[in-house]
Amino acid sequence: MLSGILERVLVASQLRTSDDLVQDLDLSAGDSRAKSSAFWTMLTLSAIIAAGGVLTDSTATVIGAMIIAPLSTPIMGIALGIVRQSRTGAVKTVFLGCLLVIGVGVVFAAVIPASYDLLDNSEVAGRTSPGLLDLVSALATGAAGAVALSRRDVAAVLPGVAIAISLVPPLVVAGVCLGQGAALLAAGAGVLFLSNLLALVFAGMLIFAAAGYGTPAQTRDQRAERRARLVLGGLFAAVFTVLAAHSVATVLLSVWTERAEAAADRWVAHRPNASVTHVYTASTTLHIEVRVQGSPPPVAPLLADLRAELPDGLGLVVETTYGARIDAGTVGD
Repeated sequence: MLSGILERVLVASQLRTSDDLVQDLDLSAGDSRAKSSAFWTMLTLSAIIAAGGVLTDSTATVIGAMIIAPLSTPIMGIALGIVRQSRTGAVKTVFLGCLLVIGVGVVFAAVIPASYDLLDNSEVAGRTSPGLLDLVSALATGAAGAVALSRRDVAAVLPGVAIAISLVPPLVVAGVCLGQGAALLAAGAGVLFLSNLLALVFAGMLIFAAAGYGTPAQTRDQRAERRARLVLGGLFAAVFTVLAAHSVATVLLSVWTERAEAAADRWVAHRPNASVTHVYTASTTLHIEVRVQGSPPPVAPLLADLRAELPDGLGLVVETTYGARIDAGTVGD
């Protein structure tokens, strides 16, 4: 079934030649000096634009950086190189490019105060908590990009592909978070980039192989091909496991937050004009913000109610709109 779909998508009369594809994706082919100069110039500029967009929380600016970012070219070059069993230096280019973009993020982090709350920035927060849906979207985007590269008549969709796949922004976010000492947030952004990279390579390999850009079976190095598949499969499985675990944790956290908010509503229900304004979890501490005149009600009944709704060991902090803060203890103790 899949092969039939690919045959209809990859119309033979519209396919580009293998040499044309190599010229586009292999920076060492043709005028390599001009290609490398253009690549590193555009990557540096896109990283600077992305860093500015991230720190100003400007989605439009970040999208602009994604459109001009050339990092998907060597990534797709990796996919084509694996299919053709040829060495192009694309892996080294991607690695050095990642270091460059992360470095730009670290430099930009030096201009923001240490008290800057990274999670209040939607451009940062949205790229430090990847889930399985991000991987699914990246696979579809990679397939779209590979089809657009393979066919002469659909190259116009490549700017949309550039917007859909997040490559430079998560690396910039990782650099900013590292510069601010937020290693866990940097790791989350790194996982998002790695999942997108692997999805691009995997989808590109599938499309390029189906389009017939691979080496003939009789000249193929079976051992090298098997080794490449094992490495990619292992990395893909590892990223999938991390994203799946994070997705489950996100769902559980959402459920626990809803339960905590309902318990807090019951807790202040008997107070006139009292209401719960915000409930969130930071690390292993549950924060409940309430609007109440005077002191809030005793927290013991709230802890008792939460014991039946939340896992043990979660700290509880109650904060009021007037600046009062109560460290209520730990759920289950």
